[in-house]
Amino acid sequence: MGIVLWAACGIAAAIVARIVPVLRQTQWLSDVLLSLLGGVIGGVIATVLDYGGWNELDWRAGVFAFACALAFTGWMRVIKLRTS
Repeated sequence: MGIVLWAACGIAAAIVARIVPVLRQTQWLSDVLLSLLGGVIGGVIATVLDYGGWNELDWRAGVFAFACALAFTGWMRVIKLRTS
């Protein structure tokens, strides 16, 4: 159940990132995939920090996964700004 929480937080972060118009891409799939990746990586890091696990729901892991997913999306937008 923890992995589902991480994925849900990644999708929620993608939705929030799509609301912010600054450097928004025309394709939404890249935002969703990057946010999912960020959510899973954040969840794994939260598990290492003992904020829950891959099979148990913990709100701290969800918040950490959500923050990591938003950070990944933000870094992608900054990199696109610097390279264009």
